[in-house]
Amino acid sequence: MEALRVVRWRVSALAAVGAIAAATSAWPLARGEAAPPCTAPRLDGGRTISVADYRGKVVYLDFWASWCAPCRESFPFMNGLQRDLAGKGLEIIAISVDKNEEDARRFLAGHPAQFALGLDTAAACPAAYQLPGMPTSFLIDRAGVIRAVHAGFRSGDAAEIRRQVLEALERH
Repeated sequence: MEALRVVRWRVSALAAVGAIAAATSAWPLARGEAAPPCTAPRLDGGRTISVADYRGKVVYLDFWASWCAPCRESFPFMNGLQRDLAGKGLEIIAISVDKNEEDARRFLAGHPAQFALGLDTAAACPAAYQLPGMPTSFLIDRAGVIRAVHAGFRSGDAAEIRRQVLEALERH
């Protein structure tokens, strides 16, 4: 019975992401475009997370979900980026698109994060960023411009993403 509930939930979550994508004219946002506003409640109960608050820093904005298998690989990678590059001006923001906070918390119990976490049950940020799937991440430069978009995550992507982050950090 539990397995059936999980399957139904995953199907409805995928349908919601698909509806968001279908409602947009072109997705995902492209390199060189201004990063849209995005504000979500923090999962730690603190104030909200807003991309605009990080202007002047390089932001790696990641959208994830508890049901997303590649997200299990991306979290350790993002923890490493945060650990290695936060002192150089990198901020990682990961926003869950889960509809249920408890699902997000269960995922985080097994895949802890050492970066800012938000939960957007209203799907306002995913809609603004026109997500093609889970996970999707956006590298945003200090001026608020999208420098790279990564749909999905594979361990083989790590070196290229890190190179792009380092390149963005070197720009002033």
